[in-house]
Amino acid sequence: MQSQSNIFDDFAKVATGAAGTFAGAAREFEAQTREKVREWVGGLDMVTREEFDACRALAARAMGDVELLKAEVAKLKAAHATAAAANPSTTDHVPADHAPSAEAARGGAGPDGQPTA
Repeated sequence: MQSQSNIFDDFAKVATGAAGTFAGAAREFEAQTREKVREWVGGLDMVTREEFDACRALAARAMGDVELLKAEVAKLKAAHATAAAANPSTTDHVPADHAPSAEAARGGAGPDGQPTA
């Protein structure tokens, strides 16, 4: 019976040693994987959270400015329409013989976009 007990003790020691080895290998694999991911992400052109938040605030402020400008343009159009309705002789009208040609509207370029001679 004594020899059978030694076999089980030896087997338990081998199993414990293997478990410790596997745990160490798992920790090493995790550390190596983390390092590789850090290197890969570091090579990408990614912004920091602070940079992102600053750009987001800048975009929000710009959108607010756009909305104010839209309102101002609408107000100016309404004022122009009111003034034009009150005095029809001041409307901007270009006679047909003074209208720019299609070539001039394209900046002197022909239909293919190349300059005309």
